[in-house]
Amino acid sequence: MDNSKTGKAVLIVRVQPKSKQQELTKVSETEFRARLISPPDRGKANAELLTLLADYFGLAPSKLRIIRGATSRTKLVEINDN
Repeated sequence: MDNSKTGKAVLIVRVQPKSKQQELTKVSETEFRARLISPPDRGKANAELLTLLADYFGLAPSKLRIIRGATSRTKLVEINDN
């Protein structure tokens, strides 16, 4: 879901923490699958996810935030590229 007037987009990301390697796979235009090395402990996996997505989109990690699912494997991540 992209809103070009506000410069925001929302992605659905399915996360698999504690993987042997880090990997980001694009499933559709607004859906990704992420394998993360970090455990889901004290926000470590969430921080790794935001860094991985920021690298993918060429943005600063501060431009992304988890708006739903911080403790779930399925997350909604908002990208604000303004």
